[in-house]
Amino acid sequence: AADAAADALAGVAAVGPDFVRLQERVRTIAELAGRFADEAADGRVRWIDLSPLQARLVESPLDIRDMLTEQRQAAPRAWIFTSATLGEDDGLAWFTSATGLEDATTLRVGSPFDYPNHARAWIPTRFPKPNEAAHPAAVGSLAARLAAALGGRTFVLTTTLRVLPQIAEALRTEAEWQGQSLEILVQGTQPRRALLQRFGDGRGAVLVGSQSFWEGIDMPGDALQCVLIDKLPFPPPNDPLVEARVRQLRAEGRDPFDAYFVAEAAVSLKQGAGRLIRTETDRGLLVVCDPRMRQMGYGTRLRAALPPMSWVGSEDEALDWLHELAAEH
Repeated sequence: AADAAADALAGVAAVGPDFVRLQERVRTIAELAGRFADEAADGRVRWIDLSPLQARLVESPLDIRDMLTEQRQAAPRAWIFTSATLGEDDGLAWFTSATGLEDATTLRVGSPFDYPNHARAWIPTRFPKPNEAAHPAAVGSLAARLAAALGGRTFVLTTTLRVLPQIAEALRTEAEWQGQSLEILVQGTQPRRALLQRFGDGRGAVLVGSQSFWEGIDMPGDALQCVLIDKLPFPPPNDPLVEARVRQLRAEGRDPFDAYFVAEAAVSLKQGAGRLIRTETDRGLLVVCDPRMRQMGYGTRLRAALPPMSWVGSEDEALDWLHELAAEH
């Protein structure tokens, strides 16, 4: 019977080699799926990522402590890590605790930029909360009013893709009501590079984008002078990796909100704010459209994580600053 099966398979291979490769691929997938059904090892989490076109079996470590420690021990040498967003405290715990580098020598160096004189920050306090239905429209309307003072040159950064069209539509409606001819660029309507090229061409535009525009964007000079962040960038609580980290922290007797959610938000907030001031002569306004940053206790920690910008207390003060910047353009 085995010989007959082998002969049959050889015959199929002769006339349909793709079928044999497909059969081997199916067997491999079946073996992987079987292993995936077992319980994940300690320190790892598994989940199924579903999309309209595919289903992915994902396994991820909760942190890279063990892997990095193994690499360090295997090849003793000097390791140097540098970034503007390794943590908000002098010990850089956000990074060192996740990588097993608690014994590292850390150095936190201040920025050479003159933030107090060159940048302003504002948190609208009389503003819908992020969980209220009116919040996206309020963000869009505010963005239009501020961008109008600059003739564009504004980023609106969102924490989710879901609210992008709502904010963009409210922005467009408010701009038309004011009689402003703002060019509004929205993530997803064109490739990322094309959007950035159009934004930076000097014609004055407003770009509404989500996570891919929070970091790695360098728009120096007066091309970008206002950044609005729609709400505090807490990790999504229903993400499988986030859920696993929460369970891990609770098992260790730690508070997940303080140790993880606020720490992650502080780093992400710093990344978003970092789009604004890129050189020693840049000037601009940062707006965080989330009143919790003023009203909640953890807001003090998040404000401290930002560069030392000067704070303004009202929309009128924010507009006065933007008008001053526009006069220099």
